[in-house]
Amino acid sequence: MKVVVLGAGLMGKQAAGDLIQNDEVEKVFLADLDTEKAVAFKQKLDSNKLEVIHLDAKDEQSLRAVIEKADVVINALFYTFNVKVAEIALECGVHAVDLGGHIGGATDAILELHEKALEQGVTLIPDLGVAPGMINIITGYGAGKLDRVNDIKILVGGIPVHPEPPLQYNHVFSLDGVFDHYTDPSHVLRDGKLLEVPSLSEIEHVEFEEFGELEAFHTSGGTSTMTETFSDIDNLEYKTLRYKGHAEKFQLLVDLGFTDRNKTVEVEGQKVKTRDVLREVLTPITVLGDKEDAVVLRITISGTKNNEDITFTYNMVTKKDRQSGVTAMARATAFTISVVAQMIGAGLIDKRGSYPPELIVPGDAYIREMAKRGVEIKETVQRTAFQQ
Repeated sequence: MKVVVLGAGLMGKQAAGDLIQNDEVEKVFLADLDTEKAVAFKQKLDSNKLEVIHLDAKDEQSLRAVIEKADVVINALFYTFNVKVAEIALECGVHAVDLGGHIGGATDAILELHEKALEQGVTLIPDLGVAPGMINIITGYGAGKLDRVNDIKILVGGIPVHPEPPLQYNHVFSLDGVFDHYTDPSHVLRDGKLLEVPSLSEIEHVEFEEFGELEAFHTSGGTSTMTETFSDIDNLEYKTLRYKGHAEKFQLLVDLGFTDRNKTVEVEGQKVKTRDVLREVLTPITVLGDKEDAVVLRITISGTKNNEDITFTYNMVTKKDRQSGVTAMARATAFTISVVAQMIGAGLIDKRGSYPPELIVPGDAYIREMAKRGVEIKETVQRTAFQQ
């Protein structure tokens, strides 16, 4: 199998590093506009399997020339390229997966390519990060073991192992993305109805071993396709996990208009966007740098099977790899997209068309593969027989 990784950022490099460990992977092409860091990464790995190539993702011919080298393409570029990469991959007859992203309509547009993908004999799977991504795969796996699903509750978050004031949070991705997740509405299912609820709302406290009591609150984007996939169940909600007090502090910034995309103020005759000010103030305070991070997850899926009420609970805590220096979020994200790409290339995923992760990725195999990489997802089961 030959795999192209578009984008040599943190996620792309980690995915490439994982790919070369597989004996069935013949060649990995790591493509980026700035090849300097990618070359340094190649030298560090010292693998003949890895080849660094130049890519101008804004140039369609450049994209096409790179994509057609592969059997499978991993798109780790900025999310605005997701639809274009999927379309070109289709034209080239190449399978494609992406990390998703907080952008209206991109995932839907890729899923609308289903019939064309079928005709081309291609598999497209968007949204293969952590949330969406990992949570979709695990939820689809647990739900698939039930005759009837009633309730799904998803809690997940990236947190520092050693929190520092004032926000007790360190960002791994763009702060603008964090602002979007905290301000756009969250979608939930309640009593079978699709509803919007404000982000940062309905705070609850959840105990996690080692981290104590964390808080969970609504944020946008995490459920992605799942409110449609599971539209016939009673309740589904997704909340982000942080240390206690974080949501209340951020809510004040939202209420004051600091996260507003369009709000401007005049300072000494210059118009300044309040969001730009907030981002520049928070960036040095919240940057992860060399600090240790963790990804914590709990997914609960309740329903019925064979005259029993059953609840499947999935728990995961994974931390930064101290030896390699790779963050917990990068491990959880990059391993997810790499594992799924390898499943397609090896034929374990052989359905053709365009699908969300929860409908196509085999959860049992995914959980086993993640465990091999040190990311352990543990399942517990609670059963209660129906009362006669």
